[in-house]
Amino acid sequence: MVERGAKIAEPKGKLGVLIPGLGAVGTTFIAGVELVRRGLAKPFGSLTQMGTIRLGKRTENRVPKIKDFVPLAELEDLVFAGWDIFEDNAYESAKKAGVLSDAHLEQVRDFLESIRPMPAVFDKNYVKRLDGPNVKKGANKYELAKQLMDDIARFKAESGASRLVMIWCGSTEAYLTPQEVHQDIQSFERAMKENHPAVAPSMIYAYAAISMGVPFVNGAPNLTVDIPALIALAKEKRVPIAGKDYKTGQTLMKTIIAPGLKARLLGLHGWFSTNILGNRDGEVLDDPESFKTKEESKLGVLEYILQPQLYPELYGNIYHKVRINYYPPRGDNKEGWDNLDIFGWLGYPMQIKIDFLCRDSILAAPIVLDLALFIDLAQRAGMYGIQEWLSFYFKSPMTAPGLYPEHDLFIQLMKLKNTLRYLRGEELITHLGLEYYD
Repeated sequence: MVERGAKIAEPKGKLGVLIPGLGAVGTTFIAGVELVRRGLAKPFGSLTQMGTIRLGKRTENRVPKIKDFVPLAELEDLVFAGWDIFEDNAYESAKKAGVLSDAHLEQVRDFLESIRPMPAVFDKNYVKRLDGPNVKKGANKYELAKQLMDDIARFKAESGASRLVMIWCGSTEAYLTPQEVHQDIQSFERAMKENHPAVAPSMIYAYAAISMGVPFVNGAPNLTVDIPALIALAKEKRVPIAGKDYKTGQTLMKTIIAPGLKARLLGLHGWFSTNILGNRDGEVLDDPESFKTKEESKLGVLEYILQPQLYPELYGNIYHKVRINYYPPRGDNKEGWDNLDIFGWLGYPMQIKIDFLCRDSILAAPIVLDLALFIDLAQRAGMYGIQEWLSFYFKSPMTAPGLYPEHDLFIQLMKLKNTLRYLRGEELITHLGLEYYD
């Protein structure tokens, strides 16, 4: 474990952000960063850019911005590259995604047009609803990983970046469970050379990144880096990894509401959730195998927050249903409806209804920014392996084997900020507060 207050290397030079998947989320993130850099917009939703952190006692009034407290890369130092199965440059892709207005896109058109996707590692068996021409070819998956490593090395040299991070913004893959070939790196590399079906494209990206010493973040519910082989490789290469599945719309609401119900010991009979969305993500999730991956990510949240084994009378018999419906007219503007049947004093029933009209990529873009900057900070601080302190951003946070994930949004935020305090040698905040009344 990294020592408290240990020296953190300064973020000198450019930070290259590599993005598998230059679709709605990736282009909204890149365009947004450039708009902010040009003084044309504000980075709302970004903890690294707008968040503050309390230091010491409340009476000390020390509340700096997070970006002034820990040495994060500056937005001006970010450079971008990515892979996609479609040949559209970032401007063309953003136009098709329909997330940002023409007024915004035209202001950064020149910049977006300069970012052209490299051919992607892709296999239609894992994402059945998509197909595109900009795809790598190779004798086997190991050879494809080597091609990705060549891409990474070339981008670093051409961009002049001193450091790199890779953030998965690609699609949700078909559901996979850990298998024997995932248990150690020798088995995993052999499986790649044999084109084993248990090695999904996202795993090939993760393997390539970690092998090159590049931190990897998984923004989808895919298994990807959450396997013993790649976790061990990350430790061996001293590379930080994090994931999985950006916590944006409906699940964000669950991690806000559910802790409140448990805090007040209000019971729950059932929680029904349904979504409509029409972007590429919705099209991919229209396939049952990809939906299964997303469903597993969404369903686990309530069980871990409400702890039915500790509160059987309140949460021991919950009916929890999640539905996602592809509805093209809505585009990236998805809508999530939730119905909660709850009960309180003496068992009397009540209901909560939530209708969240949200913008998927608008919620995801600041998450991508924060994770890029924080995972780079982790590497410069000498932290490697699973970065559980970044659970705040994920639906299915990775944890050490045998350790249950923390899903409560407010505990996750406390964990993140205490990690930053620890790194800077500041006192951790417990919120006890008795000393004010001695």
